[in-house]
Amino acid sequence: ARGGLLRPIPSGVYGVNAQMLNDVESACYGEHASNLGAMVASELVSEIKSSFAKQIAAALGYVYVDTGALYRAVTYFAWTNGFIDSKNRVDKTWLKKNLYNIKIYFKTGDDGRSYVYLNGNNLGDSIRTLEISKRVSVIAALPFVREYVDEILRRYGIEKGVVMDGRDIGTAVFPHAELKIFMTATPQVRAMRRFKELKESGREESMEDILTNLKERDFLDENREMNPLTKAKDALLLDNSNLTIEQELNWIGELLESRFGIVMKR
Repeated sequence: ARGGLLRPIPSGVYGVNAQMLNDVESACYGEHASNLGAMVASELVSEIKSSFAKQIAAALGYVYVDTGALYRAVTYFAWTNGFIDSKNRVDKTWLKKNLYNIKIYFKTGDDGRSYVYLNGNNLGDSIRTLEISKRVSVIAALPFVREYVDEILRRYGIEKGVVMDGRDIGTAVFPHAELKIFMTATPQVRAMRRFKELKESGREESMEDILTNLKERDFLDENREMNPLTKAKDALLLDNSNLTIEQELNWIGELLESRFGIVMKR
């Protein structure tokens, strides 16, 4: 990236024309990897995305970092402290003044899951509510918030091998990743996945509200001034609308072995 942390992109990584710009990015950076220095893909609002990233991280011996959770944590901080109101009006002055006085980090729980902490408190699923989802794109669009989160992400990238998913990892945070994957799915499929995920966790939201929120987030993220959501030119496109997590892992496993000689342990 800007500090020269990542090696140049090899000629074997090529671009694919994007058919949809609805989803996220995921980056995997590892200084100890012999043939692969960085991998990037795009986030889906579903358990399939996180399962995909987590299993790749486990197979490669990297740490999994949910970058979207960092923006959600900042949004939770802003919402619970009155820095953003019910109409999504943000008190930018006070949020910026207080942002660097908080500490956000990841910690693995006894169940093996990675949780985001705010000032020592495990936020758990409180960052996954629809109230936070309605505001996260507004908060994430603020340049000083993106700079704050990017600093955290780059520290993780410097310190150890890590798999990240987030909406500008491959284009802004780690633009020189050696392998970039832009993951996408239809809005309807993504909304259904999110609906099932919320229901399984005991939270009831209507499909209509979820789909509306998803489309609003995509529009805001694709049109924000700083680091908008877009497919990197050298990213591969993976539409997983009709794929199982097992099929996705087979796809990435074959890709890693053919391109970099890396065999995923599963």
